Amino acid sequence: MTIAKNIQQQATKLRDLLNEHNYYYYVLDEPRMPDSEYDRLMRELQALEIEHPELITPDSPTQRVGAKPLSEFAEVLHTTPMLSLNNAFDEKEVHDFDKRVRERLKLVDNIEYAAEPKLDGLAVSLRYENGLLVKAATRGDGSRGEEVTQNVKTIKAIPLRLCGDDFPSVLEVRGEVFMPKKGFEKLNKIQTAKGEKTFANPRNAAAGSLRQLDSRITTTRPLTFLSYAIGVVEPAISPDKAVLEKGDIREISRHSGILYRLETWGLPTSKDLKVVNGIQGCLDYYQDILTRRDNLPFEIDGVVYKVNRIEQQETLGFVSRAPRWAIAHKFPAQEALTQLLAINVQVGRTGTLTPVARLAPVEVGGVTVINATLHNQDEVDRKDVRVGDTVIVRRAGDVIPEVVRILPEKRPPNTQPFVLPDKCPDCGSDVIRIEDEAALRCTGGLLCPAQRKQALQHFASRLAMDIEGLGEKLVEQVIDEKLVKDIADIYTLSLEQWAGLERMGKKSASNLIKALEKSKSTTFAKFLYALGIREVGESTAHLLTQHFDSLEKLMQAKNHELQKIPDIGPVAAEHIVAFFRQSQNREIIQRLQELGIYWVENEFTTAAQSLEQSLTGKSFVLTGTLTRMTRNEAKARLQALGAKVSGSVSKKTHCVVAGEKAGSKLDKAQNLGIKIIDEAALMVLLEESA
Repeated sequence: MTIAKNIQQQATKLRDLLNEHNYYYYVLDEPRMPDSEYDRLMRELQALEIEHPELITPDSPTQRVGAKPLSEFAEVLHTTPMLSLNNAFDEKEVHDFDKRVRERLKLVDNIEYAAEPKLDGLAVSLRYENGLLVKAATRGDGSRGEEVTQNVKTIKAIPLRLCGDDFPSVLEVRGEVFMPKKGFEKLNKIQTAKGEKTFANPRNAAAGSLRQLDSRITTTRPLTFLSYAIGVVEPAISPDKAVLEKGDIREISRHSGILYRLETWGLPTSKDLKVVNGIQGCLDYYQDILTRRDNLPFEIDGVVYKVNRIEQQETLGFVSRAPRWAIAHKFPAQEALTQLLAINVQVGRTGTLTPVARLAPVEVGGVTVINATLHNQDEVDRKDVRVGDTVIVRRAGDVIPEVVRILPEKRPPNTQPFVLPDKCPDCGSDVIRIEDEAALRCTGGLLCPAQRKQALQHFASRLAMDIEGLGEKLVEQVIDEKLVKDIADIYTLSLEQWAGLERMGKKSASNLIKALEKSKSTTFAKFLYALGIREVGESTAHLLTQHFDSLEKLMQAKNHELQKIPDIGPVAAEHIVAFFRQSQNREIIQRLQELGIYWVENEFTTAAQSLEQSLTGKSFVLTGTLTRMTRNEAKARLQALGAKVSGSVSKKTHCVVAGEKAGSKLDKAQNLGIKIIDEAALMVLLEESA
């Protein structure tokens, strides 16, 4: 049945009015209609959509009510990583940050910074396509997060459709989901009335609310959102339409200008954002926010300073997973006094030994703390922490409790200094400490129970042994069921043992056994990478196989021999030597070979060893889809000829290989004036270089 035109127009008008009100209310903080009128219009729209379901659109305000529960969250791979920030806890560290920025930019003048409160919530990424919200994900580990689209759609501050008509076709917005103080207090009153457990603080309440499998629960929680950055943008944001004076902080060439543009598209940003001049401007801003902290409507744990000019951000770049152009200046953390009952040694998934303080229970920042990190041996020695001491505990960064210092006057007699063991408490392997590193690490990577799950997941991963079907959940099962004590055991399990695992049947088990058998034929470089030796990534594994024609020779290599190889420094060399020094690791490698794992000389590596590597020192980036080989094959061939293959474009990139449907990397290369070649030109280059 055709809907009358006037009914369609009425529904459109109601949607537009309600969305417009949300913009004024959440973005501009200028309500233009009473809540009662908003509720009346919402009921009118709901009635129309109930009578005519075909009127419902994805961006209708009625679609925020939540959907049926999910069984689990899907994993989302962030196209552009969601970076964390380095922290500063005092003015000296802030001054040091500013000094590093100016030195890298070769500037003596003051830097223009954008300063804003650091919200205490949950970081999320919102993806808009053609103006419509299509996906939302949590930060996760920065590379991978969880999809929370249905839950995010219940948050009224987040537009389901962008305003205006000048937004990019693809826009990723990064921001913080959080719970205002009043909403948190109201929620806890409701929890108390229901006889249910209350939340410890607004951050925990926000995180728990956003990660509900049932979005109908999320819609009852008082969550809101503020934007603070962008991720993927395709095409690039167009220049400012408005005539702005040179130096206007709303220019798109500034971070503040990007946030201003987000605001025009209906995305809320912090009203406390301020552009300041120089580091003193940052510190003045910090003091201002600190004095107003208790009166702010939301919890914050510090402020963030970002270099405001985008071209300066690009020049500064990144280190590890943090930008060099931004820092979080944390507020003093809350502290409490308690007694240290014991010091335990915890072995992490990567083999790091961490001393952990076991404490008499104490309330810190709304949370009962019974454990606190002591970080490493250097910190234990510096603070002279001993069992029996009375200690001051702080929730560092309002997240991880730590022991700040002891009270010497309360120390009982006959206490003894604490020393980390020289053998791993979990597997008995040697513990090493690399020069200039604070951490002590277990070297029994293939055997250590604490590292077993991570070791096996890495071993089975696509770029390592590529065992299709052996994912994280299966790995956890075989280890938790004590079917696997080391990575070699996976090749000994029977069809019945695999089939007996949860969510596995005979067909799945049979397919997995075939995948295990297929994985036995590999390459030297992939096998070496699969061993999970610290500091030995894909590129380093290729380098090692180019300089050692057998595993036996590599296992006998000395530290000084390894350091003669370009790009292998003393830290990597020490980890390699220490790994092969452990008899347990060598025994597992021998067992893997006895179980049938083998490789032949890599044709590309052999060619590279026999000829001068013509691409040595050159950096390549691959983007888009290749048709004559996979990107991993292209990467291997380039590396075999001495090239470095990076995942991101920078001014140091020599050449970008653009396949079909190349995206933002191609755009950036064009903007930087970097050489770009297609797949045909790559094939010619590889043939000529070989």
